[in-house]
Amino acid sequence: MTTEERITPNETTVPLLPCAAADETIAFWRALGFAVTWEQRKPYLFLAFEFSGFELHYGRPPRGFEPAEQHTGCLVMVDAVAPYHAAFVAGMRGTYGKMLSRGLPRITRYRPGASRFSVVDPSGNIITFIRRDEPAELEYGGSKELAGLARVIDNARILREFKSDDQAAFRALNSGLRRHGDAAPAVEQALALAALIELSTALGKVELVPAWGDRLRALPLTAEERDQIRHSIATPDTLTPWLPHP
Repeated sequence: MTTEERITPNETTVPLLPCAAADETIAFWRALGFAVTWEQRKPYLFLAFEFSGFELHYGRPPRGFEPAEQHTGCLVMVDAVAPYHAAFVAGMRGTYGKMLSRGLPRITRYRPGASRFSVVDPSGNIITFIRRDEPAELEYGGSKELAGLARVIDNARILREFKSDDQAAFRALNSGLRRHGDAAPAVEQALALAALIELSTALGKVELVPAWGDRLRALPLTAEERDQIRHSIATPDTLTPWLPHP
C-alpha cells in the first residue's frame, strides 16, 4: 500500500434514519434546537439536522414502516449528558408547553447522576445520549452487593435508565415493596415509593399515586433524608403533596 493509499483515521459516521413524517420531524428537531442543514422532498426524501458537533440524517422509510413498532436509532457519546437533556427539555417546553414524556415524540426522564437518556423522534427512532465513562457492566436484577429492597431499587434504576422500560421497573418496585418493604429502612421504603409515584404518573396509573403518597408521607424521615428522596427522581415536584419543601 502506497502513502497515497493509506487510510487516514479521520472518519465521520452519520446515522441515516427512516423518516415517516417529514414535517413533524423538522418541527420536532427545530424545537430541540437543531439546525436544518438540508431539506429535500423530491425526487427522494432527504433531511439533515445538526446540533453542536453531530448530525442526524433522514431518508425514506421502508415499505410497511410503523413508527410505534420501530427500534432503530443511534448512540451519541458525550462527556456529560445533563446539559443535553436540559437543553432539549427547555426547547420542548418552549414549543409544546411541556416535557413530552409519552407517545411519539418524547424524551426519557433524567435522574441526577444518570449516565444516559433517550430522545424518541416522531418516526420512533431512538437517539440515546451516553456518557463516555458510563459503567461497562450492568447487573440486571440489581447489584449483588445489595440485598432486599435496596437491590430492587437498583434493578429498577437499571431498567429505567438502560432499557427505558418503565413498565418493567414499575413491576419490579411494586413486587419488591410488597416482599421487602416491611423489613426495609424507612429511607429505602421512601425511595421505592417516590419512584413508584413518578412511574405511576408517567404510565398513566394516576389512580395509584395517592396510596403511594400517603405511605410516603407517613414515614419517619429526617430533613436530610427527605431532600435525598426528592432528588432521587427526575421530577421532584411530583412529590410535593407528600414531601413539601421546607
